Amino acid sequence: MEDQTVAVTADVEGVAVEIKQISEQSHGVVLDLVYATANNVAGVPIYQRPICLLHRDAAHALHTASELARAAGLRLKIFDAFRPHEAQVMLWNSAPDKAYVADPALGSNHTRGVAVDLTLVDAQGVELDMGTGFDDMTVQSHHFRTDISAQAQANRLQLLGIMEQAGFEHIPHEWWHYALPAAHSYPLIPSHKLHHLNPMRAHGQ
Repeated sequence: MEDQTVAVTADVEGVAVEIKQISEQSHGVVLDLVYATANNVAGVPIYQRPICLLHRDAAHALHTASELARAAGLRLKIFDAFRPHEAQVMLWNSAPDKAYVADPALGSNHTRGVAVDLTLVDAQGVELDMGTGFDDMTVQSHHFRTDISAQAQANRLQLLGIMEQAGFEHIPHEWWHYALPAAHSYPLIPSHKLHHLNPMRAHGQ
């Protein structure tokens, strides 16, 4: 797949950080950025624009994951990737269970651009059964649950295998969340450094 990624270089604490825009054309993924809609735990759009961004390293790993999914006759569907600090604050304040949301005072791996929330879809674009929906803040969303259907367990394991083979790590309590190893070694990225790719700015601002 030809790399057609749009990128911006952000100066973060004196270090040039390359942030890439993820699209269907660049990565062969389906985008469903729920925080740019009202269909999320906040009940209102958190982003002004549905722009999917990742740090260069995570974008490269996602490209590998997308190729692995495609080889299995599937595609990745992205719910969220880079999440500005302002958005993390809104999500934290809206979350019914803060055990499932990173404290914005400590920083989220999404705000570092190295975490992605996603699932798998089939050739018709239908999401595979994962036992729960995205952002379902219950124990059934944890990895390796046996109180969901056998098919959902198998689908989660398939997603896990794809993402880990591509270089991502999972966390125990969210089947949809993957991040690069040593994620905390990456800097938090202020959204205003992203200029025209800032999802918190309306188009044209």
